[in-house]
Amino acid sequence: MTLFKLKNDRLLETILKQEKVMALAGSMVAYEGSVKFEKALLGGEGLLGVVKRKFTSETVDLMVCKGTGTIYFAHKAKEVSVISLESEKLVVESSNLLASDDSLKTDVAFAGLRGATSGQGLFTTTLKGIGSVALLSEGNLIMLEVSSSYPLCVDPDAFVGYKGNVRQEFIFDVNWKTVVGETSGETYQLKFTGSGVVYIQPSERQKPQS
Repeated sequence: MTLFKLKNDRLLETILKQEKVMALAGSMVAYEGSVKFEKALLGGEGLLGVVKRKFTSETVDLMVCKGTGTIYFAHKAKEVSVISLESEKLVVESSNLLASDDSLKTDVAFAGLRGATSGQGLFTTTLKGIGSVALLSEGNLIMLEVSSSYPLCVDPDAFVGYKGNVRQEFIFDVNWKTVVGETSGETYQLKFTGSGVVYIQPSERQKPQS
């Protein structure tokens, strides 16, 4: 299993020993040793994923890094957090994924219009198995618990990911933005029930410029 560790809160250090790691294209800022970098599709999506991207104009370009050495990853000075999975499943916004262990099985889900209108990204990535994942966030990544007694509601613009036995719903009946003066357009909410954790960032995701 590839070693992921934080050099500081905005720089990921990844140590490869004849291993592979998947990372956001262009996020390598330095490396030592014998390492090769190749362009890659987001794991598991295949031709369908390419079609989705052409249709929506959203891209999350990745690269495969393989060999022996140390690689340093960063992206736009965003905060980096490392999450270890022990035979677990992590669902994360694709735009918040910095790097993942090659031992993890990955797949992509398409949020489509729901994601576009809510502020949530158009794609989410599922990672399963044993290994490490590095996530990006605007500010420190925050972990909130979900229990059967206390469902959790999240602003889609702040949502990063979740793991555990958690069910996600997309609902329309929240008007907190209207209360604070943000009255343009619909308001949305993500509701999580079950048992697990949800990861959020203390800053709203920026909408694409039209």
